Amino acid sequence: MAAAARNKALNLMRHVAKSWQHIAPEATGVTLNNRFGTTADPLTQKEYAFEMACSNIRYGPGVTQEVGMDCKNLGAKLVCVMTDKYLKSLPPVQVALESLERHKIPYKLYDRCRVEPTDESFKSAIDFSNEHEFDVFLAIGGGSVMDTCKAANLYSSKPGSELLDYVNAPIGKGLPVTHQLKPLIAVTTTAGTGSETTGTSVFDYLPMKAKTGISNRALRPTLGIVDPLHLLTMPERVTAYSGIDVLCHAIESYTAVPYEERVPRPENPNLRPAYQGCNPISDIWSGHALRMTNKYLKRAVYDKGDVEARSTMGLAASYAGIGFGNAGVHLCHGMSYPISGLVKDFVSAGYDKDIALVPHGLSVIVSAPAVFEFMAPACPERHLEAAEFLGVDITNKKKADAGKVIGDRLREIMQEIEVPDGLIALGYSKEDIPALVKGTLPQHRVIKLAPRQQTEEDLTHIFENCMRVY
Repeated sequence: MAAAARNKALNLMRHVAKSWQHIAPEATGVTLNNRFGTTADPLTQKEYAFEMACSNIRYGPGVTQEVGMDCKNLGAKLVCVMTDKYLKSLPPVQVALESLERHKIPYKLYDRCRVEPTDESFKSAIDFSNEHEFDVFLAIGGGSVMDTCKAANLYSSKPGSELLDYVNAPIGKGLPVTHQLKPLIAVTTTAGTGSETTGTSVFDYLPMKAKTGISNRALRPTLGIVDPLHLLTMPERVTAYSGIDVLCHAIESYTAVPYEERVPRPENPNLRPAYQGCNPISDIWSGHALRMTNKYLKRAVYDKGDVEARSTMGLAASYAGIGFGNAGVHLCHGMSYPISGLVKDFVSAGYDKDIALVPHGLSVIVSAPAVFEFMAPACPERHLEAAEFLGVDITNKKKADAGKVIGDRLREIMQEIEVPDGLIALGYSKEDIPALVKGTLPQHRVIKLAPRQQTEEDLTHIFENCMRVY
């Protein structure tokens, strides 16, 4: 244990030393003045720094009962409580509302958050927020609810903004967030998205039939609450697909392009993106999240009474959220957006039977074996390390085999929790591949963080390999 901790510390020191070499005159032949000057083209200058940011996190069984006091401490005069129609009558919401009432905090309840939100559902939540003068936001739900609440906070804090103003380019304008948002408390009821820790809000943009999002540190919740009591009632498939999202968050952030290789370097530190590439601090959170997921995911899926497993997966989601919230995700998520957006008639147990949707975690994991087999040649050591975090003995594994090693382990995990067999099982055929590729190409925010860049032909081949997984 001590040796492992010492190795982590040494690796961190090596990363810091490597970063310092980037700016040391004797290593680069340049001075600090001309390095930070305006003579070089900023679009070609590589990054030399990274920042760590995440929400405050509070963990504990029953801790939701404290939200009333939290809002009182924030001086709240009117709280916007956001949830969905299923949760509104369940304990997570009831406990939170009772806490608000106990501390005499006025609130209004919005219960129309959509699972897998769209631009239309976002606009509905924003309109509700604009109708009132809320000074605190309280989200109670999974990633869909938390992302909706982030968007409502963002746009209602600057009335008159158009939806695409802050949406990531090239789909939106990607404008920086320069205005002050209201405090937001996020109570997570699933163990997957890690949205309680991040400045990311994702939605289906219906005109393009693809997911996109908003990513800015300003969106981060003021406080993320992880109450393991809420995880004990999650349906089996919700537990499986939210849990597998933890795994993808962690592997993608661990294998993302190194932060010091990312371009362009921002001209102003305020413009440094939330997704910065793998870095030595995110690595620690993502690596540990993988170990936790490997040990507890299957138990959490098939035994809702396993308090240890479900509670630990709640923590793993937050750990991975801290990791990918600063390092980023890449191609699995980029491909997942059209997989979700172009859904035909797929309906999953545990979700709304009246709405065709591919649950987010499922849309991500279905491409994972093919994606990491493609990516592994760019950074085989990282892929082997990820496989080791997932329980593989890599002692005699060769770098050339990294893709197969991680791909095979992912297939094993997917089979263990009964993930459907590829895109065909989700209702897609090979005729859909051109549209899926077209929907992936604009996802610059994530696909450009992949360690190996992809051509349209590459993406076509990867989607072909996703048709069947087993």
